Amino acid sequence: MKKAMVVFGTRPEAIKMAPVVRELLSEDSTYRPVVVVTGQHRELLHQALEMLEIEPDIDLSLMKPNQSLAEFASTALSSLSDVIKSENPDLILVHGDTSTSFIGALAAYYNQVPVGHVEAGLRTDSIKSPWPEEGNRRLIGRLTKFHFAPTSRSAENLLKENIDQNTIFVTGNTVVDSLLWVKNKLDTSPTFKEEFATRHPYIEVDEEIVLVTNHRRENFGDGMRNVYNAVKRLAVEYPLKQFIFPMHLNPNARRPAEEILSESANVHLIAPLDYQDFVYMLATASLIITDSGGVQEEAPSFGTHVLVTRQSTERPEGIEAGVAVLVGTDEDEIVEQANKILKKTTKRSPIDGILNPYGDGTAARQIIRALNDHSHGN
Repeated sequence: MKKAMVVFGTRPEAIKMAPVVRELLSEDSTYRPVVVVTGQHRELLHQALEMLEIEPDIDLSLMKPNQSLAEFASTALSSLSDVIKSENPDLILVHGDTSTSFIGALAAYYNQVPVGHVEAGLRTDSIKSPWPEEGNRRLIGRLTKFHFAPTSRSAENLLKENIDQNTIFVTGNTVVDSLLWVKNKLDTSPTFKEEFATRHPYIEVDEEIVLVTNHRRENFGDGMRNVYNAVKRLAVEYPLKQFIFPMHLNPNARRPAEEILSESANVHLIAPLDYQDFVYMLATASLIITDSGGVQEEAPSFGTHVLVTRQSTERPEGIEAGVAVLVGTDEDEIVEQANKILKKTTKRSPIDGILNPYGDGTAARQIIRALNDHSHGN
């Protein structure tokens, strides 16, 4: 049996790669997985791995406080190269657009191991937005043998870059696989809601909730402050609504949030939520204000309204489906678009008739099927 090394380092990667790992462990797979984590987001990563029931085979523990991208990249490249030499995999799978993913692909290339790119082909019109993610995924694309595109639009982006169409597979996004897996756990648990209430007594799930997340590097500084000032205005305008803000661990995102929002009585600045709790919030919220790519992919499954606080998005399918609005970091625009949703009289008004454009929960199975069919070419 062949060996597939699965490399990731952040919580979003763990969430999206867990279904792939499970499928690699199935009897149908011609590969067996070796899971290698860099620890790029160490606390959040291991929190997710435990909930997703994934045990890494190798943990490089590379993250250090205040580490620059260059410092992380150089350390990760050396460490991953050593692991590749010792494990001798037949294939290396990376995900998306993180620094771990780019360095994983580069280390694979240096060691002449084929790369499979899960969530391939996402593009914006600017290499600086999002930064450094857009650069990472474009670079990964040049090193990849198997491109697993989540949507037909992503596949078209790759074809425009002269990627061989025989190496592109439209599979859907594995985040939908994980979302449905977790949702099933919540739906079948007789105690989850009580346990959630115990963990988060300040969240009144029967009241209207606005969920806020913010972490993108290109928004650091004035962009984030504009978003937080908009949230502050909305909290004043809607005193009976709860604004739940699980803050990212990066101090560049946390500090301005604490400075601007800590005095708002109905804004709850909290630690990052476990993924199962976060999924519950996605399903419960009336509105999500976020710069997260994953949330744009997850929200359609619940028909939850999303305001995307970025200048551009590589996930236009959600906007075209009517579940998301691109608002940038303009304070007035955020408030205006939020008002259109929050002034509705019902507690929660999910968007009816939305089919998630990012997949149906079978992406990982399709990825493994494609690998099986093409394994003779490795």
